[in-house]
Amino acid sequence: MATWAIGDLQGCLDPLKRLLDAVRFDPAADRLWFCGDLVNRGGESLETLRLVHSLRDRSVVVLGNHDLSLLAIGARSQDEQRRVNPDLQRVLFAEDGPELLDWLRMQPLLHADRELGWMMVHAGLAPKWTAEIAARHAREIQDKLRGEGYRKLLRNMYGDQPAWSPRLAGAERDRAIINVFTRLRYCSPKGRIAFEEKGPPGTQQAGLYPWYAVPGRAERDLKIVCGHWSALGLFIGHGVHAIDTGAVWGGKLTALRLDTDGLEVVQVAGRDVPADPPKARAPRSRGRGRSNRRRQPGKGRSSGPSPTDPPSTDPPSTDT
Repeated sequence: MATWAIGDLQGCLDPLKRLLDAVRFDPAADRLWFCGDLVNRGGESLETLRLVHSLRDRSVVVLGNHDLSLLAIGARSQDEQRRVNPDLQRVLFAEDGPELLDWLRMQPLLHADRELGWMMVHAGLAPKWTAEIAARHAREIQDKLRGEGYRKLLRNMYGDQPAWSPRLAGAERDRAIINVFTRLRYCSPKGRIAFEEKGPPGTQQAGLYPWYAVPGRAERDLKIVCGHWSALGLFIGHGVHAIDTGAVWGGKLTALRLDTDGLEVVQVAGRDVPADPPKARAPRSRGRGRSNRRRQPGKGRSSGPSPTDPPSTDPPSTDT
């Protein structure tokens, strides 16, 4: 029996099928961990969701910013849903769309297996979060997503502010937690996220650090596997294994085996025709501390959307 973690799919069905063949996935014995961002930009988000959903008894999924964006759009009017890209519209208006979205909404922001010694998140953890603290904050959001008030959570999650603080409450607390789990790449030692910084380490402004290398960060007693940051590529260090290798951009789709002491990585070719790169975000106003642009959710300079912006013609997310 093998346990494999798989990087960001973003609607890339054929690479996922190739990867399952390459690792010789046995649904009767093996398990899969999906690092989030199952949908958007790859052109086959509906088929990808259907495949992962069909494997639900043998897999675990954590939500990424694109997944949350899809859920947010799914909770809105049909007129608004028709404004998003055709890839996501096919999910929203599919006969089994409601079933797929209901299942997706039940997925957590963090999954941990202490027997294996691993935890999985989509993007990262705040500098002072231990594994236990992170799990507690993830449950806060999970409980609300699974409850009757999930539409309010999805409606209020958009925005870059405030920075995480344990003193936050209400919608601001929810938003800050979601931003850490699904949008984080670089931050300051105090945990303020630099949303505009999306390139590889060394390209960021002074005073910012990759989230996994912030001075004074908490010690974590579990290894971490994550995705989200395609410009980082395959990265192993500081107890972190980052496996978003840009399948949707014509890179590779990566699987990492978790149930072995050795390092076992399997990669296959990504999307044959790379997706169009996301539009650049407007520069933040230096003097106000808040962006003066229209908010959008998304990932990164090289990879795409954040889970915290209202839908326009693209899904509420432009972090890659």
